[in-house]
Order: sequence, then C-alpha cells, then structure tokens
Amino acid sequence: MTDQKIALVTGASRGLGAAFAQALAADHHVIAVARTTGGLEELDDRIKASGGQATLAPMDITQTDAMAHLCRSIFDRWGHLDIWVHAAIHAAPLAPAAHLDAKDWEKSAAINMTATAQLIPMVEPLLQQAPQGQAVFFDDPQAGRKFFAAYGASKAAQIAIATSWQAETQKSGPKVHILSPAPMATAMRARFYPGEDRAPLASPGDEAERLLASIRQGIQGEK
Repeated sequence: MTDQKIALVTGASRGLGAAFAQALAADHHVIAVARTTGGLEELDDRIKASGGQATLAPMDITQTDAMAHLCRSIFDRWGHLDIWVHAAIHAAPLAPAAHLDAKDWEKSAAINMTATAQLIPMVEPLLQQAPQGQAVFFDDPQAGRKFFAAYGASKAAQIAIATSWQAETQKSGPKVHILSPAPMATAMRARFYPGEDRAPLASPGDEAERLLASIRQGIQGEK
C-alpha cells in the first residue's frame, strides 16, 4: 500500500461531483468516474492546471463488471482508498406519478438505487485499508413531493442504503457521511426548477469546499 492519498469520485464530470474531484485533487490522486468523456477531460485539465493529478475512468456505474475491475485495479496499484465521493445520479424528468415513463423509472432505479447497493461491497474493502477511510453521499429529500416520484423515491432509497451502511460501520469503519448541500446552480436543478432566479444559489465549487472542510474537521476531531 502506498502512502499517497487516493480519492474515488463517481459522477465526476459535472456539478458537485466535479467540484469535489477538483477540491480533493489538492492533496489526493483523484480517480474520476463518469459516462461523459468530455466532462472528464475538462475536469482533468482543471486539475492539472492547479497542479493535481487524476486518473479518468469513463464508464457507466451500472456496469458491475467494469466497476469491479476498476476497484481491483485501484487495489493492485494503490492498495487502498482514502475517500469515496458518490455523486452519480439520474434526475428523471418531473412527471405525475400516473404518467411515469417506464424507461426513466428503470434508469432511476438502476443508477440511484441498484448501483449504490452494488458499489458499496466493492468499495468498502478499499476504504478499510486506509487509516481513516471515508465515504460521502449527498441527501436531497424530494420524496413525496408532487412530480418527483421517480427521482424522489430512488434518491431516498439510495440514502436509506447509505444510512444503513453508516450505522453498521460506526465502530469498524469506514466513516460514512451523508451531507446536505445547499441549493446549487447546477444543470440538474435548472431542469427541476426552470426559470428560477439562480443568483441566490450556491456554486458547486463553494459547496464542495464547505462540505469537504466539514469532513476534515470531523476527522481531526476524532483523532
């Protein structure tokens, strides 16, 4: 196992995931996972410009064999992960529950629920090899709101899985964080709230720095 700090960011091509990847690159080698190759390449350019390093992994997190291969490659090269930031999400178009599109529901369930449940068993052994392995999830409590049936239900299920993992690992580790970002000026929010005044919204970069600082303060407080 190397002493180099390693971060895995799933959903790293845009929004809060990209912002977290860039912030972590200050003192981690970042493994950036997303389906959008162009977004990953732009992230890589920003990380390199700030003096950091990244490994780009353009893949779909629902492809179990590909993600298992990636995790095995991380172990073979570095022997551990210090932090996993799970920002990958499918934001299905808003629709009444009686008019849900079957493909949108299947995609929401596959990305937001099933992939999370499959990734945790792959990533946990890597985090347990680090002195203080950390996993990060982002809550967005939209369940039960009108027109949010697909996104709200599948996101709530993701957080339920993460919350169970958090309770199960309190003594053994890794440390699981479930964070609540402020409303941000992202493309996803623009789809949910078209025409919203974006001036009061936080930037993903500022939120990443704020949330990362809270994680680091918590780690220091536990030493």
